[in-house]
Amino acid sequence: MSRVLAVHRSASHSFSKFAEEAIVLVAGLGVEGDAHAGTTVRHRSRVARDPSQPNLRQVHLLHSELFAELMALDFPVWPGELGENVTTAGIDLLALPAGTRLHLGASAVVELTGLRNPCSQIDRFQRGLMAAVLDRDAGGNLVRKAGVMAAVIAGGAVRPQDTIGVERPAPPHVPLAPV
Repeated sequence: MSRVLAVHRSASHSFSKFAEEAIVLVAGLGVEGDAHAGTTVRHRSRVARDPSQPNLRQVHLLHSELFAELMALDFPVWPGELGENVTTAGIDLLALPAGTRLHLGASAVVELTGLRNPCSQIDRFQRGLMAAVLDRDAGGNLVRKAGVMAAVIAGGAVRPQDTIGVERPAPPHVPLAPV
């Protein structure tokens, strides 16, 4: 069963986020009280390029299975440290198509907009970590493993142990791309 393992937020533009007992998702905005909440982009690099862009990165979700993979490579990384709002368990986030809706807890719904494109901040957090969250598939294509981004469709509280329901969009399915 897919579930929420942990939830995080930070009111500042810090790299890591702080564990919470619950977060509140607000439709069209993101995580209440998080620096990245808003209808337009909030990530500093994107604001510098064009502050009027829609915020397709309202919520960052990361699969907990990545932490085990990173630990095996001698990178001690824990939930929230890579800046995600929602740490998941038992769901292959990276394999879901764009437009997939995730039902989190009793009422919150997010729609996947794309992949998190890891940046140099990851290497400032731990040297060499950026290479560890990137890979190549059998065809030599770059695989980004640093989670997915989503926009909030329906608001509500999200807590650890909440279930995650998956609603795929109608075909044809489009793979997630960096946003």
